[in-house]
Amino acid sequence: MSEFEKISTGLGEECGVFGAYDMEGGDVAASVYYGLFALQHRGQESCGIAVTDTFGQRKVLSKKGLGHVDDVFDEEALKELKGNLGVGHVRYSTAGGTRVENAQPLVINYVKGTLAIAHNGNLVNAVELRRELEYTGAIFQTTIDSEVIAYHIARERLNVKKAEDAVKNAMKKIQGAYALVVSSPRKMIGARDPRGLRPLCIGKRDHTWFLASESCAIAAIGAEFVRDVLPGEIVSFTKDGVISDMSMAVPSEKQTRCIFEYIYFARTDSTLDGVNVYHSRILAGKALAESYPVEADLVVGVPDSGLVAAKGYSEHSGIPYGMAFHKNSYVGRTFIKPKQSDRESSVKIKLNVIPEVVRGKRIVMVDDSIVRGTTCANIIKMLKKAGAVEVHVRISSPPFLYPCYFGTDVPSNEQLIAHSHTTEQIREMIGADSLGYMEVGKLKTMVGELGYCDACFTGHYPMKVPDHDISHAFE
Repeated sequence: MSEFEKISTGLGEECGVFGAYDMEGGDVAASVYYGLFALQHRGQESCGIAVTDTFGQRKVLSKKGLGHVDDVFDEEALKELKGNLGVGHVRYSTAGGTRVENAQPLVINYVKGTLAIAHNGNLVNAVELRRELEYTGAIFQTTIDSEVIAYHIARERLNVKKAEDAVKNAMKKIQGAYALVVSSPRKMIGARDPRGLRPLCIGKRDHTWFLASESCAIAAIGAEFVRDVLPGEIVSFTKDGVISDMSMAVPSEKQTRCIFEYIYFARTDSTLDGVNVYHSRILAGKALAESYPVEADLVVGVPDSGLVAAKGYSEHSGIPYGMAFHKNSYVGRTFIKPKQSDRESSVKIKLNVIPEVVRGKRIVMVDDSIVRGTTCANIIKMLKKAGAVEVHVRISSPPFLYPCYFGTDVPSNEQLIAHSHTTEQIREMIGADSLGYMEVGKLKTMVGELGYCDACFTGHYPMKVPDHDISHAFE
């Protein structure tokens, strides 16, 4: 997410991880590039690829930088990244600032060789673990909690025979949300936190195995989706095959996947833990139509994550569905950073209303969330200026009331409009004719039997969380 989008929406995305291992020795950098391209929605701040040749010197070659995948990599750069085992990452900073040192994968050289690590998520005990490491002589190059994980894996590797056992021992110490892709000199390892807060899946194409944050990235490189990495699972890919270790798993009733993956983060064409994201958003729209019916002429969605929920609202209510906005897809990182006062113009640069669609109509506008309220207010203003006679807002998530400690950049309480205002006050502030949020009790309709985390709406965290903001703890 660019600085511009981060400021105008107030909500940050996750990171995305990708791994590839060609057992026959073919170069994988291009596949990792296309996989990251498909995960670009999860992070647009920085990206990187690290590769190693398991048949040669096992030297790790890497390139990373600030910007989008196609800003950082070109054909020449990919040709130089020769190796059959690769790890890639796209980053949106949930902890640590925007610096090239914080781009991943992290590459660590140590006694047993070289590790490359890509991490999506956030640790709740990173501050304590880092302090402990610093007091035993560790020197940190970055301000991200992923480096804490890398250090622990490297240290544990000195005491065990296999890299996957080092990952397991590190998992015993780290707490929070994580999906990890690790390359050791001869192995690719994937690991997922025991509660399954962050997604990770496995794919295969010919002799190449893949790990990815979302199934859309597996599809993008023409591979076959095999299965999800299970919560708490460590899966290793070696020349001898695939080995699964479930010793860190917890009972299914303790699994708490991030509900916001289904509401907002994940791409519509992904399936996470057996639940199709498109379908879950259709169900969210239907639940909204049940809870908050209204007489209107047209249902529209705010691109991109509001579109499918709007379709679901339309299907259930019988009110026609329309496209009221044109989205400019070319607003990149270089866009001038708007001040608070410039938010209205920044929204217009990103979205334009199509007056012919909305003129003289009563509109139901569906969006995924209201964080600060500024963006929503500006869009309603634009719709009314274009001739909409009424704008009824429906939000496919409950009100944000609490911070997230697991890798979602939900701002602090003071910045959350719902924390200090009632729904009626928010309706008035944004200029809507009516406002309805998804009911907390209906979130279950989106994911069926899956256990999920809804702490940002309820304050019921699935584990002990810090009593302070940890997003910039190391800066």
